[in-house]
Amino acid sequence: MITAMCTNMHMITGMADPVLTLAQMFSPGFPVGAFAYSHGLETAIADGRVRDAAALKAWLTDFLAYGAGASDAQLMRAANLDDAQPFALAVCSSRERVMETMQQGSALAHTAAALWDTPDAQAPYPIAAARIARELGLPEDQTVRVYLQAFLANLVSAAVRAVPLGQTEGQQVLAALTPLIEEVADTATGALDDISSTCFAGDIAAMRHETLEPRIFRT
Repeated sequence: MITAMCTNMHMITGMADPVLTLAQMFSPGFPVGAFAYSHGLETAIADGRVRDAAALKAWLTDFLAYGAGASDAQLMRAANLDDAQPFALAVCSSRERVMETMQQGSALAHTAAALWDTPDAQAPYPIAAARIARELGLPEDQTVRVYLQAFLANLVSAAVRAVPLGQTEGQQVLAALTPLIEEVADTATGALDDISSTCFAGDIAAMRHETLEPRIFRT
């Protein structure tokens, strides 16, 4: 009886609280290697552009409102479109950005397949996350919000280690960005034509990170 009940992982997942499933999928302990990526933030720290909590908040606000945060929210909403995956790679501004999104997406899909029997298909991180969430029947709105919070939380953690900042300061920055997380997630249309980026400083920082020495993070 117990064996029969445990053969269908989708059934078990469907009965679970979706908040708990999302919390697990986007937690620091889920093995996607997020701790190794700074999304170019390490360059900004090395240049002295991000040296305290206020500068970190400004940097992350731009990423969320005008850069990868906003783009990823759109891509998650558009994950069912045939052009979503090549578009996600096309908007990456550097080789390291492509590496970051593909390696995390592949790791997410591989681990989710082992846990929940979802397809183990390579895709950019936001596309993979949205498709896995859809397979598991998780609510799209909550998925996008938790994804964005996890994305920023990882960058906050990187800044806590590299600036360095106090843990409480880092969490204050993340808490202050919560209303913007909700706004960006809720206003994403899912139309590829609506994707744009004007976060030029962040894009340049990501490009320059490829030759940054010394460095801690992969991107």
